Amino acid sequence: MIDASPFAAAPARIPPRAGIGLRAPHYRELLAELPDVGWLEVHSENYFGAGGQPLHYLERARSHYPLSLHGVGLSLGAAHALDRSHLARLAALVRRFEPDLVSEHLSWGSVPGRHLNDLLPLPYTEEALAVAAAHVSQVQDALGRQILVENISSYLRFGHSTLGEAEFIAALAAETGCGVLLDVNNVYVSAVNHGFDPATFFEAIPPEAVGEIHLAGFDRVGALLIDTHGTRVAAPVWALYRLALERYGRVPTLIEWDTDIPALAVLLAEAATAESLMEARDAFAA
Repeated sequence: MIDASPFAAAPARIPPRAGIGLRAPHYRELLAELPDVGWLEVHSENYFGAGGQPLHYLERARSHYPLSLHGVGLSLGAAHALDRSHLARLAALVRRFEPDLVSEHLSWGSVPGRHLNDLLPLPYTEEALAVAAAHVSQVQDALGRQILVENISSYLRFGHSTLGEAEFIAALAAETGCGVLLDVNNVYVSAVNHGFDPATFFEAIPPEAVGEIHLAGFDRVGALLIDTHGTRVAAPVWALYRLALERYGRVPTLIEWDTDIPALAVLLAEAATAESLMEARDAFAA
């Protein structure tokens, strides 16, 4: 077993509010208007370049908003070694922008020398847990800080898994000291695709581990739900988010929208809905 990471969760400067993903079509409008949104998140790999407009606009946005870096390419669950060049670029980006949160998907998507355009699920076994824990610890050591790991949407499961996905994630957090990025949309998509109760997923994730929540849209193809990040948050996902708020309290919550990107006002309206649900939960709790 791997000892828990020495990097405790730093006091989060990201407020427990709703944020939006910063995407290129909105760079100029967001900086011109500076809307009242809690924070911004970007995909780390989009800013690995040495210069250019993406880094220019991110520097300007960072001066106005708290920032989270969200990675898609580390392949934490792959059986092979982590890509040291990729990790070095991420570490350089973290040093440059000093984000308040850093996260990555709990998945695999590469083999040596080849990257797949997908986030693929792991077999949830003790062997896979040891691999993922070693990789998470390596990343946290390289960055000198805690990271969050995100549950993915899945469309198949491995028959030889010995742990549930949520139990696997909770064990990973306990072993490495990482936090959890709880993607509520992904929980719903996987629950429908595989026929489990999403409430049981929440029950297995300890509240103190959850440092961020994601909300997004999905599409339906026959009986299958596909995590597309291309539509508004669906009504059943909002309902599940209310349940998450009951268990985890107010947590920084991101509206993700990566395909068919709408007007900035649409993203801000989705974020406002999330904030209204947080406020309603606070009022009820009081």
